[in-house]
Amino acid sequence: MSEVSLFDPTSQSIEPITLTAAAAFRVKNTIAKQGSGKGLRLVIKKTGCSGYSYQVEIFNEQQADDYIFPAQDDLCVVVSKAFLDLVKGTRIDYIQAGLGSGFRFYNPNQKGECGCGESFTV
Repeated sequence: MSEVSLFDPTSQSIEPITLTAAAAFRVKNTIAKQGSGKGLRLVIKKTGCSGYSYQVEIFNEQQADDYIFPAQDDLCVVVSKAFLDLVKGTRIDYIQAGLGSGFRFYNPNQKGECGCGESFTV
């Protein structure tokens, strides 16, 4: 039987997935515009020239096999246990540079990424 797991640093050795202040600010603004949400869901898709890509969405409901990492400002980062080994220890930032902006992932498990930066390998 599957169940949701809340990250507890005192009893688990998994490196947490964290948000920078800029990422948390962006998530909070998005939740405010949408009218609901508890945090950020990190999804990994098998795609691209390097193998995997990151996708983010606002999460409202827990799903079976979710792993929840508390973040600042009462936010959470949620990832499916199926993806946890690919992203454990990842720091998620939000970058604004010129006319472009978006989430940036600093993943210690990542071995490389494609030239355009849209996909990564582990």
